[in-house]
Amino acid sequence: MIVSTGSATHAGNRRPLNEDSLLASTPVFLVADGMGGHEAGECASAAVVEQFARFIGRPDLTLDDVRTALSRARTAVDALSTSGNGRAGTTLSGAVIASVDGMGYWLTFNIGDSRTYRLAGGELEQISVDHSVVQELIDSGELSIADAASDHRRNIITRAIGAGSTGEADYWMFPAELGDRMLVCSDGLSSELDDQRIRDILMTEPDPQTAADVLVDEAVRAGGRDNVTVVIADAVLVASKPGRPLQADDDIDADTRPREAAAGGMR
Repeated sequence: MIVSTGSATHAGNRRPLNEDSLLASTPVFLVADGMGGHEAGECASAAVVEQFARFIGRPDLTLDDVRTALSRARTAVDALSTSGNGRAGTTLSGAVIASVDGMGYWLTFNIGDSRTYRLAGGELEQISVDHSVVQELIDSGELSIADAASDHRRNIITRAIGAGSTGEADYWMFPAELGDRMLVCSDGLSSELDDQRIRDILMTEPDPQTAADVLVDEAVRAGGRDNVTVVIADAVLVASKPGRPLQADDDIDADTRPREAAAGGMR
């Protein structure tokens, strides 16, 4: 699979530091949203990205590769907490290029409330499931999606890398399709712009770098209450059969992407 990428980040209007880190280079596209204050969050998110950066340049990754990187990242972040950086921690959400029998796949993963979306056929789908108190309340029927955006518990997450959490990542794997646009973002984006506005921007800005810049700029202008980070990866060439790239005029069966729903659910 060949992708075209874009990325942007901003400290926002209220935070003195940008504790987000990102990686947007084949085969890894991810966002880590650090927490802990006094540079602890910045160090934690950077430590996670460092573990995945070693994969840059490979054509694809396996689930074992991702799990190994996550294990090493957790060890690195835990070491920060014991070296005077407080309760360092970070969320992590992202997608990597994978391969099954020579065909291109997306392997996505999530810990915390950063998010991974997929835009395909004009439809924006949130792939990841937030590990947050608010998401658990939505799942149990105690809170509506409309009320969740303003709930005072919206920044409390239930899983992280570090910060005393031992929660594991959730994973999803599905075939890539020509034209897929993957969006990975910190909650600084999703807390300022609703899914409809995010979709509109992704649909109207064909260049991934421009789309990333516009998304971050709008989130900052909408309030910018948190750091805002966006990574976009567009699938511009996908192998649909072993050794054969998918062409623009190929018939794509949109119903051949089975994915079991995952339930999830510390800032």
